[in-house]
Amino acid sequence: MKQILPFTPRVLSYLIIASTAGISTASIAEESQTATKVERIEVTGSRIKRSDIEGPSPVQSISRADIDNMGYDNLQQLLERMPVAGNGTFSTRGNNQDSTANGAAAVSLRGLGADATLVLINGRRVAISAFAESITNSFVDINSIPVSAIERIDILKDGASAIYGSDAVAGVVNVILKKDIEGIELNAGYGGTDGPNYEETTASLVWGTTSEKSSASIILDYFKNTALSSAEMGRLGSADQSAYGGMDFRSSRGFPGYFYVDGEKTIDPNCPADSATAGGSCLFDYGPYGYITPASERVGAISQFEYRFDNDITAFMEVAVQHNSSQAAGAPTPLDEDAGLTVPASHPNNPFGQDIEIGRYRTVDAGARQWDIESDTLRFVAGLKGEISDWSWETAVQKGRSKSMQTGDRTQGWVRTDFLQQEINAGNYNPFGGNYNDPAVIDRITTSLVRRGESHMTSFDANITGEAFRFGDDVVMMAAGIEYREEDVSDIPDDQFQRGLIFGTESVSAAAERDQYAAYVEFSIPLADNLELQLAGRYDDYSDFGSTANPKVALRWAPSDAVTVRGSWAQGFRAPSLAQIGLGPSEESQFFVDTYRCQATGLDCTALDYNIQFSGNPNLEAEESESWNVGVIWAPIAEFGFGVDVWSITQDNKIDEQAFGPIYDMHCNDQNSSVCVRLAPQTGLSLGVIQKIHSTFENVSSQEVSGVDISANYNHSLDDYGLLKFNLEWAYQNDFEKDDRDYTGEYGYPEHRWIFSTNWQMGNLNSNINISYVGEFEDTPDINFDGSLDFDSNTSRMVDSQTLFDLQTAYQFSDSLKFSVGVNNLFDEEPPFAIGDGDGDLYGYVSGVHNPRGRYFYTKFTIRFN
Repeated sequence: MKQILPFTPRVLSYLIIASTAGISTASIAEESQTATKVERIEVTGSRIKRSDIEGPSPVQSISRADIDNMGYDNLQQLLERMPVAGNGTFSTRGNNQDSTANGAAAVSLRGLGADATLVLINGRRVAISAFAESITNSFVDINSIPVSAIERIDILKDGASAIYGSDAVAGVVNVILKKDIEGIELNAGYGGTDGPNYEETTASLVWGTTSEKSSASIILDYFKNTALSSAEMGRLGSADQSAYGGMDFRSSRGFPGYFYVDGEKTIDPNCPADSATAGGSCLFDYGPYGYITPASERVGAISQFEYRFDNDITAFMEVAVQHNSSQAAGAPTPLDEDAGLTVPASHPNNPFGQDIEIGRYRTVDAGARQWDIESDTLRFVAGLKGEISDWSWETAVQKGRSKSMQTGDRTQGWVRTDFLQQEINAGNYNPFGGNYNDPAVIDRITTSLVRRGESHMTSFDANITGEAFRFGDDVVMMAAGIEYREEDVSDIPDDQFQRGLIFGTESVSAAAERDQYAAYVEFSIPLADNLELQLAGRYDDYSDFGSTANPKVALRWAPSDAVTVRGSWAQGFRAPSLAQIGLGPSEESQFFVDTYRCQATGLDCTALDYNIQFSGNPNLEAEESESWNVGVIWAPIAEFGFGVDVWSITQDNKIDEQAFGPIYDMHCNDQNSSVCVRLAPQTGLSLGVIQKIHSTFENVSSQEVSGVDISANYNHSLDDYGLLKFNLEWAYQNDFEKDDRDYTGEYGYPEHRWIFSTNWQMGNLNSNINISYVGEFEDTPDINFDGSLDFDSNTSRMVDSQTLFDLQTAYQFSDSLKFSVGVNNLFDEEPPFAIGDGDGDLYGYVSGVHNPRGRYFYTKFTIRFN
């Protein structure tokens, strides 16, 4: 039977910690009644099983009730509202031809990137996504974790490599799954926007049974959403934002396009006047062809089993499978000079009467390009645990796999250049005048594609925790363990990409593997009745880059029943991702002004899209980090708690892309450069059009991030009118320095984020209001779009702050029936206007910060059978 703590001043402090961490104090109070023995549990941020829920590190815990009250059925939508999240958080609303992780989502704590945030399930690692984001950023796809299976989410806002190893630089997101379930629960929900048509449908079935010696549970989950296309979004669906005060980011790969006649760049005579540039390009608006949110469907099952043998040993097993499907869309295939396409003089539609070269052109008549994405994840954990005297022990093996496939068929706009050239030579395909060709011809120039990715993880862990020895009148607690892990990843593009027959989409190739072992130890030392010291250390050895050792020191001091002071210092690391090490030639596109060609020829003086080709670097070293946190919690009464934490994280040896600006400055004024590769110049000109720029990844940068977190919680009884609860989580970022530049308040790095929640419960009625805020920040980090960031020397306009209101009301009709209705983004706030960065944000808003979905209504019901 579960044992309960007596309500003492010490327990009062536990309640205060829970309140400031965002945990419902009511749920803790249920566990705070008289008992003779205290059950020890493992708390996120420590391997030591404790008799209390507090530790010396800051942890925000999002309970099941909190999740239900917010109304989200998508883990990414929930986590992006948390103030601790920041730049680098992404979701399926970024699905497009320029994303390399379509169908996936990830969270980035402190804005340090998804690869610096460790995601755990029940305290254990999860296999990384087979497809890396931004070509090489490895992450755990949180779309593979169904919300209905979650009991709570712990967010450790502190460096934790000494506890958990690599990737825990910015913190840890530990997803705790439901267990010890009794009976059957059925959940269903439906919602939609009142503007452009968008809908979500959810359903889950939860079953569990427990007995004296065993427990078993199975959770089935289903999620589906319809597509929200860019064409439905008005100004947010156009790459030409000049009418709203922004940039014209239309592509130079136009329909119609331009040609080279006698070596001279010649625009198609039928190019509309409002699309023709002074440099001879015919611009094309690709904006309406994408998705704000793509259609997706997810179905999964999670099962957990435990059996307690007569010798006090418990066997446990977890099995999770998930299948996700999604789509990505982009404009019709863009072609450029690198395709080498020509039109013979004999072509019946050739207006020039001689052999010519096709410059930049787009096969709009073949239709928009689309990917269908299928992802499958599998997680299997099996182990034993038990107790020997005052020690608890546990050992387990785990197998994890993430498998993804992108496919496109002949009806989805995928044009092969050799097929196209054959049809042009035969006089069947007409590339002039914006002509729409015969569907039979289109069928002959298109093809089917497939991209396959797969990652595997095999691991073993064993640990013990318990009373090491006595220290005066108190006991020193200890945890120690060993871990072994094997990982591999492969990302195999279609052979047609490798042969250079497909143009205009991100192409990624990667293959790498490694093994790693680690040993760690942790002590909790009671220096006095009200003073606890935590010491932890971990040694990791990797087969590719070498070994690293990382310590952590933390203190928790309670000078009075009302005040608790905590502080920590730790070192950490992030191993190079397998994609960064094993990346093959992979391409992305970026808008910038080719300044050298503009100055030399007077051509291409506007921001146009060019290709950058990346390759991996097997000689990368691990990133290193150092973090500290100092916090104070004040709780004069049980109903009120207030906490402040000041924190700092410094990363050195950080792996990053080679800075684009210096590459351009050094190499792109040379027609014969092998780094900045240009096509042959037109007659009489010194520089040709940029074909591609080569880049790679290096341990070149450092960054330092610091800020202040404030948490507050207040419960107020209204007597006969119920209980009113208030909760505030506020994150202030006062410094984000990277390579001697301060990004604080700059593009995508607001100084302030907060979420304020009010919950009122009276009898069977429960109402909740969430108000989330993202502060303003400066627009356009590269003001002249020349490829070199200049926000520290120039001042741009400000992107306005955004405040969103969410409401929900639920009524418990009986023990077996609950009904909820709610609305997210009550006032239908549009994302604030932004000029953009010339890279991913081209449509008048910052996609990684602001959600353009609009007002969303939903309803849900729960039926329980015991």
